[in-house]
Amino acid sequence: MNQTQLIGRLTKDPELKYSQSGVSVARFTLAVNREMKRDEADFINCIAFNKVAESLANYQKKGSRIGVVGRIQTGSYENQQGQRIFTTDVIANSIEFLDTRSESTGGAQSTSNYESSTNYHGANQNGSQGQNYGNNQPNYSRVNEDPFANSKGPIEVSSDDLPF
Repeated sequence: MNQTQLIGRLTKDPELKYSQSGVSVARFTLAVNREMKRDEADFINCIAFNKVAESLANYQKKGSRIGVVGRIQTGSYENQQGQRIFTTDVIANSIEFLDTRSESTGGAQSTSNYESSTNYHGANQNGSQGQNYGNNQPNYSRVNEDPFANSKGPIEVSSDDLPF
């Protein structure tokens, strides 16, 4: 079995690129505190693909706290000097955003609409987790952040409007 679970903070903004075939790829490094020594951390190279990569790049930035579930993948390549370089990466199957909205935006007003602790899975996304569309009284900490606070009933959203 090859499965790993990590919780840490992004060391820099995720780098989102697209392959020649159009697959989105996000590379990022996660700083994970060591269990016994809180002042020490391991810096783990990670890679996410497709919608997981796009969600990460669009909604998280340097310092954001995330959880990653994935697998370890090793590889090697030959550098320009002819030396064999060995690599170890975590391939992220799902990512969970662990910061609250105000923590991830530094207290600024945010235009993104994601729930804290929402899972972003490559094949199985659950965008309605934690939301109650049948309730006419939305539960928001700041009304000025929600442009739909006075609407009644469910809000119709096309899948074309979703960022993931």
